[in-house]
Amino acid sequence: MPAPVDHLQERVVDASESLADIMPSAITLSMMLRHRNMATWLRAEFEGYDKAAELPTYRHDVNGHIVARSPQYGWIPAPIDRQQLEQFGHLDLRDNVPSLEQTCFNCKKGNGHRISLPGEQLLDLQQKINLSAELAINISRSTYCTVLKTIRGGLYLWTSAVLESGLSGDHNTFSKEEKEKVACLDNPTRFWREAMASLDELPVPNPREAGFLERMFGRTG
Repeated sequence: MPAPVDHLQERVVDASESLADIMPSAITLSMMLRHRNMATWLRAEFEGYDKAAELPTYRHDVNGHIVARSPQYGWIPAPIDRQQLEQFGHLDLRDNVPSLEQTCFNCKKGNGHRISLPGEQLLDLQQKINLSAELAINISRSTYCTVLKTIRGGLYLWTSAVLESGLSGDHNTFSKEEKEKVACLDNPTRFWREAMASLDELPVPNPREAGFLERMFGRTG
């Protein structure tokens, strides 16, 4: 018989398991427990947030660096001052978890991912710095890693709390009494905030990085 909570937590701490592959099982478990708030959060993370959706703190106003495309040198730091960086050097990350993981997979450690400035912002900044070059925000790989580890850490803390409430072991379903016992744990904000505060202490792995052969020939697994 399956042990859904135990097994899910084992997957959450397993570096060989991608967060994108784990999340459908986490959504299923949340529905089994009638944790509707948790299910809503997990679905939003798995599918991405639309422009009207309010973002969790860890996805809102993520800082980056402004870079410009040079015909001679490629992408280089843009000639902007601190005030301009504060105005233009941040954005909201609304991409779904599979996309965020793929970005991390494709980036080398120490590198980042470029995101084009929206049209109006691009024109505004080009005028301010008197530069016609293409401009973009570079978000570091470590920033993407922090977002993904925060989600994964929230899952770890949620499953830990459910297990501590006595819902370990084999379950095909949960009784009314068991669901009532963990009803107070249907609070994703609590768990991702706790994860943000203790991220380095949690036993959750960093997102995978492509090895040399995978970068050369594509992912094989």
